[in-house]
Amino acid sequence: MRISKYLTLAASAAALAISMGAAQADDHTKTIKIGTEGAYPPFNNLTSDGKLEGFDIDIANALCEEMKVKCEFVTNDWDGMIPSLIAGKFDAVIASMSITEERKEKVDFSDKYYNSPPAIAVPKDSDITEATDAGLSGKVLGAQSATTHSNYAEEKIPSVEVRLYPTPDEYKLDIANGRIDAVIDDVIVLSEWLKTDDGACCKILGTLTPDPVINGPGAGIAIRKGEDELREQFNAAIIALRENGKYKEINDQYFEFDVYGD
Repeated sequence: MRISKYLTLAASAAALAISMGAAQADDHTKTIKIGTEGAYPPFNNLTSDGKLEGFDIDIANALCEEMKVKCEFVTNDWDGMIPSLIAGKFDAVIASMSITEERKEKVDFSDKYYNSPPAIAVPKDSDITEATDAGLSGKVLGAQSATTHSNYAEEKIPSVEVRLYPTPDEYKLDIANGRIDAVIDDVIVLSEWLKTDDGACCKILGTLTPDPVINGPGAGIAIRKGEDELREQFNAAIIALRENGKYKEINDQYFEFDVYGD
């Protein structure tokens, strides 16, 4: 009887420990790995000491907090972002990735979390006066490769020579040194760059009307095909941030307008 009693107590204690451990695991151990570029200020950028910062990063952290999970960031080259997501290097991409039909053939997306138009920037002493195909005819236009902006340039501005770069830093260097005539990117990215010493060379020539097919409805969170539960968790969290004021709080740290768009 004594042995049986001790065994029963031991079994009960073990069961309780397992139950408590499982509960704690449910509450605290779920981690979502977030892929981002770290080279696209003010949305995502690596500081000189290797810290990630920017609107995308703050929104990602707020979404994870709302979802009651832990965010773990993984930096990845832009060109390999979707292949790395599909390969399981991370669970989601929060890197200002526009929702397009072409990308949706490979991955799924959350609803948008912001939307802003493309723009053209030129040197301050440029003879280019219009952000149109005719106005840019014969010029060399820099763009980051594998982006909606490079696709827009190639399809909507056929009179230019489009020169592609792995990150915005390279095209910024080339336009500052007179190796290209203009650049295309998100209007916010260009506007923030122009406020820096490195961007003192240039000015915004004009914004462009987004193409619904090329540019899509805005930037969303990319996830692997079939991860419906994770997608809906992100969608619910985006709505919650918009409703509880957290989105506006983050927005106002970076922008003087609502970057969420129409």
